[in-house]
Amino acid sequence: MTGHKLSFVEKAGYSAGDAAANLVFMTMVLFQLNFYTDVFGLSANAAAAILLWPRLWDAIFDPIMGVLADRTETRWGKFRPWILWTMVPWCVVMVLAYTTPDKSWGWSTGMLVAYAGITNSVLMTLYSMNNMPYSALGGVMTADLDERNKLNSYRFVSVNIAQFIVGGFTLPLVSKFAQGHDRQYGWHMTMTIWAVACLVLFLVTFLSTKERIKPVAPVKSSPRQDFADLLKNGPWIALVLYTVFHFGMLALRGGAHYNYYHHYADKASMFDFVQMLGLTTPDMAGTGSLADTLGYIVHGTRDQLVSSNVADVFNSIVNMVGFGTTVIVIMLSTGLAERFGRRSVAIVCFGLATINAFAMYLLAPTAVWGMVGLAFTGSLVYAPTCAIMWSMYADAADYSEWQTGRRFTGMVFATIGFSLKAGLALGSASLLWFLAGFYGYDTQAPAAANAIEGYRVSSSIVVGLLFAGCTICLIANKLSKDTTQKMADELAQRRRDAGLVPA
Repeated sequence: MTGHKLSFVEKAGYSAGDAAANLVFMTMVLFQLNFYTDVFGLSANAAAAILLWPRLWDAIFDPIMGVLADRTETRWGKFRPWILWTMVPWCVVMVLAYTTPDKSWGWSTGMLVAYAGITNSVLMTLYSMNNMPYSALGGVMTADLDERNKLNSYRFVSVNIAQFIVGGFTLPLVSKFAQGHDRQYGWHMTMTIWAVACLVLFLVTFLSTKERIKPVAPVKSSPRQDFADLLKNGPWIALVLYTVFHFGMLALRGGAHYNYYHHYADKASMFDFVQMLGLTTPDMAGTGSLADTLGYIVHGTRDQLVSSNVADVFNSIVNMVGFGTTVIVIMLSTGLAERFGRRSVAIVCFGLATINAFAMYLLAPTAVWGMVGLAFTGSLVYAPTCAIMWSMYADAADYSEWQTGRRFTGMVFATIGFSLKAGLALGSASLLWFLAGFYGYDTQAPAAANAIEGYRVSSSIVVGLLFAGCTICLIANKLSKDTTQKMADELAQRRRDAGLVPA
């Protein structure tokens, strides 16, 4: 029965898979660029290459993965088994990718670059093998449009809880584990914790979900024909371009904001803010509190901030404000798409997010309350788009079936995955190229005045322009509320006529 009403357990279980994926994804978006430059010790050009080429390979691999998934036949379905098969390798490589080889090993710079490139490439490949089938799974659990919206709302509540955890606790935990060791050890231990969590969450998703939608006819076309048909799908083309802009923005913003809070924002003002929250102590010894255990206590005084963790703590608080707001707004905004249509809501939200990003350029280094405020308002207007956009991808798969009479969900999500990874690759690498080309950025002098201005411009103006690109692409997508409902009704009738569901 394709219009199946999903239980709470199945919705929550499905959402666990993307929570796991985001323990890697948000670490990559928020911190990977700076991990390679500040912790692993690579130059800007080497880091850009490692961020660019593995993700571009991953983007190329996504359509291959889509072909494989669409043609997978097991007793568990087409997409669920891939979650099971990839979860252990994923967790092992996840730790290796954030492990810095010890200096005592005597590795040359070339060997370090090769290690970083290989581990990142393998991690990105496993990400595709897991997350592309996972995304497609949501499109075949039910054909009910409202249930899809609800399913994706559950999914993105879990996503943002995971993002809240990654954004709020990664840097404090790294600093905490680094005490008595170094930042490299701090990253290794923190990512080990996230990897164990991934393993548990993936297993929950596999055990709690079920595939229900069957195509009217089995896939008999070639991958070439599938792709040729996609090129006739206008909504899919608009969403591919949107995805490049969107994930390019996320990757660029993550690296830019890290540098913004660590080098542009005034450390004394950040100290005053965290002191107001009771997160400072002049004593260098541990306090024994839970906050200190999680790395959330700044030790020292206002005039001892050069090597303190105040930027880590403040950056994490800003992240928590943003992701916490997003979680709440997603839960409160589930009716917006049903009332106004996904496309209309997304256009308005991305337009407002554009203005919010531009406003960040106006903040002075001491305006820490303004930084927190813009994190809140930015998340407020951005949050309703999270679940909406993945539902729109499923609509694009429906549109192809509506046009051609064939369903190739895996190929649709794989090509969306291609644009997602291409956006991530270009976003991270472009930030480094932009900073080096226009502001003379040198990873050995991250606090230089010209570099700091680059962080400010990239965090606001450039992010705003990318949000504007997203808005334009969504305007070009013509799948309105009325069209998607008409499409869903006609596809349901075809399935009834074919005897796939009760008349």
